[in-house]
This record gives sequence, structure tokens and C-alpha cells, in this order.
Amino acid sequence: MVLQDLGRRINAAVTDLTRSPTLSEKAFDGMIKEISNALVEADVNIRLVSTLRKQIKSSVKFSELPAHANKKRIIQKAVFDALVDIVNPHQTPYQPKKGKSNVIMFVGLQGAGKTTTCTKLARWYQARGFKTCLVCADTFRAGAFDQLKQNAIKAKIPYYGSLTQTDPVVVARDGVEKFKKERFEIIIVDTSGRHHQEDALFAEMVEIQGAVRPQQTVMVLDASIGQAAEAQSRAFKETANFGAIIITKTDGAAAGGGAISAVAATHTPIVFIGTGEHLLDLEKFNPQSFVSKLLGMGDMQGLVEHVQSLKLDQKETMKNITEGKFSVRDLRDQLQNIMKMGPLSKMAGMIPGLSGMMGDMNDDEGSLKLKRMIYICDSMTAKELDSDGKIFVEQPARMTRVARGSGTSVREVEELLTQQRMMSGMASKVKGNMKNMQKAQGAMGGANRQQQMAAAQKRMQAMGGGGAGGMPAGMDMSSIMKMMQGGGGAGGGGGMPDMSSLMGMLGGGGGGGKR
Repeated sequence: MVLQDLGRRINAAVTDLTRSPTLSEKAFDGMIKEISNALVEADVNIRLVSTLRKQIKSSVKFSELPAHANKKRIIQKAVFDALVDIVNPHQTPYQPKKGKSNVIMFVGLQGAGKTTTCTKLARWYQARGFKTCLVCADTFRAGAFDQLKQNAIKAKIPYYGSLTQTDPVVVARDGVEKFKKERFEIIIVDTSGRHHQEDALFAEMVEIQGAVRPQQTVMVLDASIGQAAEAQSRAFKETANFGAIIITKTDGAAAGGGAISAVAATHTPIVFIGTGEHLLDLEKFNPQSFVSKLLGMGDMQGLVEHVQSLKLDQKETMKNITEGKFSVRDLRDQLQNIMKMGPLSKMAGMIPGLSGMMGDMNDDEGSLKLKRMIYICDSMTAKELDSDGKIFVEQPARMTRVARGSGTSVREVEELLTQQRMMSGMASKVKGNMKNMQKAQGAMGGANRQQQMAAAQKRMQAMGGGGAGGMPAGMDMSSIMKMMQGGGGAGGGGGMPDMSSLMGMLGGGGGGGKR
């Protein structure tokens, strides 16, 4: 994500100042200048940068700070708050309600990524239990309906459009009426891309808006247009009066500051940002979380929501763990769950301090290592998968057969079995802790029982075994990155991921369970 380069520069400026033995006002001014330069180079509007400078200076007045004040903490907070203030319009966007039809209409420029984003948003709401659908009212661009149709089929989302009807207002109205009768909760209407100078297309957009009466109109902005976003967003605001913005292509836009400018100019909240081409590459936008990730401070709330939205099926594995068992099949299931979580770089951005550890790590390389482990498991017989791994020690020829069948090496098979043994040992410890908790339960009563149970769960979470269902307990992400970069875990230098650490991350399991 190119915005990370901006974050690294800002973070480096703050870190250099706070690490210096003495904090002087001259050094403080130098830090503000470096932050301002980084924002200007990211194409943030100069007026906004000037406002940010004044806000940070007014928050940190060296002459008025008491001698015992933690100046480093005050400076860090001032920078964080000023950046949040730039992207925070202090307005709450529309929240769709379940049980009723919520019509969301998309508007924006040609090539901004509206059609793809429509499908991403429909899939996002679908993963959260909404009944979603798509309506293609773009009769202007050749192939628009075919594109939406292909995306909708891939995401398994119902769609409506016409290859013969040329009036987009009729298509939009008929599609919305059809899906309302079928009690769909999220109805997303895709419209033609247009420029603010095309009066005819703007008039058409207003007609569609009048015909479908959307609860929310969303403008899709391409992050790469930089400061031009301000003029475009103003023009759309005056005509369509959109209530939210989605920024696309933030993974490759050097001028991502244009998105910030657009929010401040129109006082309209960003609801989502597009972080890639795939259907899962859509993140809900929160000003505090965005700045936190930008500065490498992570977004744990976003990670919790992401894992829960995947609805990972871990019931069988967690049952085995509580019984002190962990088979090779359980290991394969954990690997497949980790693959579903998306690119490792995306997860790393949500963990405090971890985006910097990623360095030049290639997502494809990390993904390939996980896939090779799955290939090894897939080359085993049912008896081998359900075993505790000892069968391979007793009959080494099985390792050679599995290595040949999976296209890997015997050493990689050995490393995978080493990981399985480590995790089996962890399962045994969890079983022991469960027995202790049950014994303690019998000796407790009332409020004291709840307190003791909470303390016991914390001890289990510290081990990485996971507490009562919900979010991952161990979350040792630094180990994940180290191992995915070729650390080799217990297996040595072969570059196999350390599955005991990955297991700790997913150990709390129970996709989407209550926390």
C-alpha cells in the first residue's frame, strides 16, 4: 500500500524526535516541517497541511509544559489527533438496517472502479448476514452489465440488468422494485461513470436518484487523482448530494492525499477504502484506525471484525484441543483457515508495529509456503491424517511417499510433522488447564467464581490456547512474519512457517462467536 510510505515518513519524523536525548523547540519545528513535506508530496491540499501545522503547534507549547510532563507522549498524541482531524468529518454515515430494503446508489467518474466496488460492498454486507443484490443501471459503457454479471456470479450475489433496454432510469427502477418485492435488504445500484462537465449524464444521474429514492448515495473516488478529488467531489456534492465516499486503488496511489482533501472539502465521511483488485479487498474506514495503521500502530478492532466475518469453522478442532488431541488433519484445517484470512501484509497492517517488520516480504512467497504444507497434507491417507504423527516415525518410508506425491522434499514433510508435534503438546497443556479450571469451578461460588474463571482464562490465553470462543487469543504475529520470511521455526532453516504461533492466533476460533 503506497499510503504506507507516507505513514513511514511521518512515523520516522516523530520517532527521531522522541528518541533524541533532549527535546528542543527547534527539533520540534523540524519534525513538523518533515511531516508537512511528506503530506505535500502525497498531494494533500496545502491549506490542510497549514491547518495541521497550526493544530500541532497549539497542542504542544513548550513554554507552558510542566517540568514533569511526558513531552514525547504529548507530541505523539498531538500528531495523531491532528491527522485524525483531517480525515474526520464528524458526521455519522447511514447505517443499513436489517429487515427492510436499503437502496444504495453508486456515482463517480469513469474508471474509478464503481462496478467492482459495488460487488465488493455487496459481498461485505452478505458476509455480515444481509440479503444483498446488484442492479446494473450503466447502459452507457459497453460491457458494463457483463462485468457486473461476472462479478456477481463469482460472489454468488443475485443481479439485475438488461441488454436491450437503453434507458438507465427504467432499468434502475425495475430492478429496485423487483428486489424490494423479494425482500432484499441491501440493493446496490451501479450507474454510468461521468465527468462533472457532462451535463447530460449528470441530469441522468439525478433522474435515477429520483426514480429509486436511495437511502444512501455513495461517490467512488480513485485515490490516484490526488487534489483533483476536491473539484470532482464538490461538483458531485452539488448535484447528487452524496452521503458517503469510497476511496479505491489505495494500494497503488502515490497521491492518496487527494482522498483526505476530498473528505475535508465536502464534509462527507469515507465509509470504505479499496485496497486491491480482489473481492475481499475492501476495508471499513474509521478515522482513528486509518491513522493508526498509517503510522504503523495497527488496527486490532479491524482484525477482530475481519476474522469474525470469515466465519471459520473450528468446532471440531477446538473439541479435539480441549481433549488434548491435535492430529495432522487439525493442522491442515488450521492452514486452510489462515489462507482464508487474506494476504499476510494486510493482516500485518492491523497488528501494532508489524507493518514495519514486513519490509520487502512478498505475499506470494508466504502464501506458497503455506500451500506447500497443504499439499503435503493432501498427499496423506485418511489414516495418516487422523494420526498423531507417530506413524511416520515408526515407518519412515511414508515420509518419502508423501514427499514424492506432494512434489516437496522429505525435509519439508519432517518440518510439518515437527510443527504438528509442537501443537499437539500445546493441546495437552490446554487439556490440563481445562481440568484445573473444572476443579476450581467446583470449589467456587457466586461472584468469586466469575473472577477466578476470568483469571484462569487469561492464563490460558497467555499460553496461546484460547479462551472462551471468539477472537484469537495468542496473536503472536511477530513470530508469523519471522517464520513466513524463512525463519524455519522448530524445523530449522527450511523456511516452513511456525504453525504453533499461527495456531495461537486462531486458537480462540469459533468463527464469529461471541466475545
